[in-house]
Amino acid sequence: MNTLCLDFGNTRQKCGIFEGDTLKEILTLEGDHVIAINQLIKTYKPSRSILASVIEHDPEVEKVLAGNTHFHKLSIVSKLPFTSPVNKPETIGADRLALAAGAVRFYGGKNNLVIGLGSCITYNFINKYNQFLGGSISLGKEMRFKALNTFTAKLPLVSSEPNFPLIGYDTKTNILSGVILGMAKEIEGFIDLYSEKYGNFNVLLTGGDAPYFARHLKYKIFADSELIFKGLYAISEHNDDVKT
Repeated sequence: MNTLCLDFGNTRQKCGIFEGDTLKEILTLEGDHVIAINQLIKTYKPSRSILASVIEHDPEVEKVLAGNTHFHKLSIVSKLPFTSPVNKPETIGADRLALAAGAVRFYGGKNNLVIGLGSCITYNFINKYNQFLGGSISLGKEMRFKALNTFTAKLPLVSSEPNFPLIGYDTKTNILSGVILGMAKEIEGFIDLYSEKYGNFNVLLTGGDAPYFARHLKYKIFADSELIFKGLYAISEHNDDVKT
């Protein structure tokens, strides 16, 4: 059985294609999403689909998925493999629900801090009792680069580069050092604070920038850029199990 797991984020809209419980491919949806999804359905003939969206997407997307697959739209009312004893759980983003599900499925039985590196950085803490306790939200890498350009008169828009000095020697390298190392130290600071409160726990780094930042951190981490799709699959499977 094939399953489409769709992640509609602020920057990119992507799809993970599962054959059975194996993630076979990840695709970025370009152009008209309805046309793209119709093509995915034609190509992969999925029996099941799930959508996590944090944007205002075209309603036709859901109609196409519901008309051709056993479709599930992820929300706080979904049947989840964890509990959420937080105030106003309905405000938890679908992407964070999927990350929590991935942590429970693959790293369950331990405390887990899942750090999602996307348009924003999200810090998501799931304890060993499979309770999602919440976390924090901060500016992501591209947002920081754009903010420096937008809210100043003369600073340029800089793009990420893998190599840069600690002490910048021009405007570009000053910005690279400040943004990248600033994010790395922010992440380490959060890990320090969680360590003081909870002792041992897993640190799961995920999102497109996970491999980029993993080498800048002093802590032992699990870098898994596919965790959101694994979580979406787990939730889709869990909801199927509930209904049968």
